[in-house]
Amino acid sequence: MKAIALVGGLGTRLRPVTYDLPKQLIPLAGRSMLYRALDVLPDDLDEVVLATGYKAEQIAAYVHEHPYRLRIRTVPERQPLGTGGGMRNVADGMSDPFFVINSDIVSSASAADVLRVHEQRNGIGALLLARVEETQTFGVAALGENDRITQFVEKPAPGEAPSPWINAGISVWRREVLDRIPAGREVSFEREILPGLLDRGVYGARLEGYWQDAGTPERVLYAQRLLFEAGKGIEVHLPSGASGTGPVSVGPGARAVGATFGPLVTLGEGVVVGDEARISNSIVMEGARIDSAATVVGSILGPRAHVAAGHRVADQILGAGGEA
Repeated sequence: MKAIALVGGLGTRLRPVTYDLPKQLIPLAGRSMLYRALDVLPDDLDEVVLATGYKAEQIAAYVHEHPYRLRIRTVPERQPLGTGGGMRNVADGMSDPFFVINSDIVSSASAADVLRVHEQRNGIGALLLARVEETQTFGVAALGENDRITQFVEKPAPGEAPSPWINAGISVWRREVLDRIPAGREVSFEREILPGLLDRGVYGARLEGYWQDAGTPERVLYAQRLLFEAGKGIEVHLPSGASGTGPVSVGPGARAVGATFGPLVTLGEGVVVGDEARISNSIVMEGARIDSAATVVGSILGPRAHVAAGHRVADQILGAGGEA
């Protein structure tokens, strides 16, 4: 069995970091968002096909330089194709059935559980569903008997959602679904294709556990919090010579002698933090520098960003090479 991972988005809500790199390469608790998303997939998959678009060459380089536990192949788009068009673009040789996952989710879910629902119900597909309070930015499913999806509304207006259960970005489909997607143009799977599949039987798999999409700065940092709280941080310890509470995920060569850390921090490779600097609830990417007595809280610092001595950065994003 194979999986399609949708990796084509521009990440506009995470600019200016995403002017220089795709959001899927932002580290969360010491591991890229991309690999955090793929971690829901079972070990026995034959292949994961990344449907890439924006900064496709960086994604391809990353998976080459950082081998994953599953075989990965990238297929770039020549033009933006949307979710459905991205799926259609990688249809050649796809398995029956196949997984589809979004590449910006953090979850305790197992894709194998969604496959199990698909096999039990014997419909055309199954979707992981998460319960949320605010549904306006998601696709929302109305559920009938045996959690069969009877209606699907993409990004409903306030008060018009048919339920609190949203598409959580992990699904299983029969191969024939790909043949229903027009080739060579932008297609929204959620708006143009999914509603027409409901009469063939699309079922919900309700998530019990944590879930977060990482599409905004606040959601990125909350996703990191969930991972740390679940004990999934990488190289979690205070840097040598530093003090504080942590948890801190420390990348290779990161230095922070004399610095103080609050909770929920990722330090990328080669980060340098000066003495008496303070950092909490933040992501500091590779090569960034935070000078003495500076403070960084609730922020995302892109590669090679620089915070000058004594400066305070709160609830901000600095792009690659940015200065504060």
